[in-house]
Amino acid sequence: MKTLSKENAEQVARHLAMAARLIDEDPALAHEHALAASRRAGRIAIVRESLAITAYSIGDFALALRELRTYRRISGKDDQIALMVDSERGIGRADRALETGRAVDRSKLVTPVRVALAIAMSGARLDQGELELALGELQIPELDPDRAFEFSPALFSAHAAVLEDLGRDDEAAFWAERAEVASDALGLSGDDEEEIIIEDGLIEEEDGPTEEGAS
Repeated sequence: MKTLSKENAEQVARHLAMAARLIDEDPALAHEHALAASRRAGRIAIVRESLAITAYSIGDFALALRELRTYRRISGKDDQIALMVDSERGIGRADRALETGRAVDRSKLVTPVRVALAIAMSGARLDQGELELALGELQIPELDPDRAFEFSPALFSAHAAVLEDLGRDDEAAFWAERAEVASDALGLSGDDEEEIIIEDGLIEEEDGPTEEGAS
């Protein structure tokens, strides 16, 4: 926010901090803070990103998508691509959601973003009733039941849900249990970057992975 005056930058920063603090407990109020920040600094990427996230949190998917596109144009980043896909889904455009996700080079995405995109794409497939394709979207290297990162519980849970929809109950139960184990293990760790090895019911902590090691 170097382009803003000192006073304005401080006000914007306060609104963004409040939006981040309130997003879980009071999404509507968080959104009001994000709107206030956008009125003061509408050309700042992080402001548009914050507004998009709060809009998504209150179910205003059209606004979220508009702001995400603006954020992407200003920043040149694809780190919110999964939210763009989900916003298209929220509007009821599963076909556009899939097109949006396919237009991105996944090899250039960092691992957590790539995993989030896989989950969002799977959801879009489910919206279209394509259960097998929804399962296929989740068949990525990070779907490893013996290793857990910050993104693993969501990935494992999504995989379990699709398997349940397919009537593969035993497999669904296995992955649901892996999601719980991963979540519990990560809760014991003070570092989100840490890799957790899950083997024979024991939890071992190892040094955090490099980007290549997480893939």
